[in-house]
Amino acid sequence: MEGNNQSMPIEFDMIGFSSHPELQPLFFMIFLVIYIAALLGNIAISTIITTDSRLHTPMYFFLINLSILDICCTTAAVPQILQIIQSRKKTMSYSECIAQMCLFSAVLSSETILLTVMAYDRYVAICHPLHYTTIMSRMTCIFLALAVWLLGFMNSTVQTILIVRLKFCQHNIIDHFLCEIPSVLKAACSDTYINNVAVIIADFFLGMVCCTLTVISYTYIISTILKIRSAEKKKKAFSTCASHITVVTLFYGGVIYTYVRPASSNVLEADKVISTLYVIASPMLNPIIYSLRNKEVINAFKKLLERKL
Repeated sequence: MEGNNQSMPIEFDMIGFSSHPELQPLFFMIFLVIYIAALLGNIAISTIITTDSRLHTPMYFFLINLSILDICCTTAAVPQILQIIQSRKKTMSYSECIAQMCLFSAVLSSETILLTVMAYDRYVAICHPLHYTTIMSRMTCIFLALAVWLLGFMNSTVQTILIVRLKFCQHNIIDHFLCEIPSVLKAACSDTYINNVAVIIADFFLGMVCCTLTVISYTYIISTILKIRSAEKKKKAFSTCASHITVVTLFYGGVIYTYVRPASSNVLEADKVISTLYVIASPMLNPIIYSLRNKEVINAFKKLLERKL
């Protein structure tokens, strides 16, 4: 099927979960409930941190940025997924697909870098506690946060520009429930060699380099914690890192499977399941992980409730 002129109306047929039509209402309810939970959870944790001056520290500053990214991530994907599930004509226009892909890839790129920055913050706090306030100053935190957002959106812009130059057929089939870079490239009707090279470069810097830096940070952190003699201090140090390690494992597991594995791998149903980890599961679980394992957040939440009631 030859690629049509880009000026002709182009549509993407989203297969999604169409292979299980009897489960469509169930999928709709699951996505809707998790989306609402993710929104409320991330808004709540951002509100708690903002209103409690005791939480105005670098760690919680980056946590607010993570919450904002999680809100953007779910909002970029889930409303469109819900619309596709409930509609008979499960299609997306070219502009809708490109817009979703651009925003979604920007959020994923930014979150990958942010998790590395958060690991560095924990490294400085545990391995160099006496110099923590000097190294992680207010200006440094603001600079790192700006770099996270800027680099994430720069990567997304480059990837989007390269994809827009491709030709697509008038009707394209995407066996997924959202437009991601790998699934959109598979639907292209022209050569995607340059795009694949750009994706590999992005995978290397955002995936492998960030993941390696995070692992190095936690190697030093764990080594330092194990040298602490006091059992109570050791437990407290581990508790401050356990939440972040859990979040990193969930996020990197899904992203690396989708973006870094060989392009020849074609396990479509597995792709959809893994994508839900970082599209809806991770944004929903992040506030729970950080709040339930953190006494400071719980106490701040109780204080906020008492003040409101």
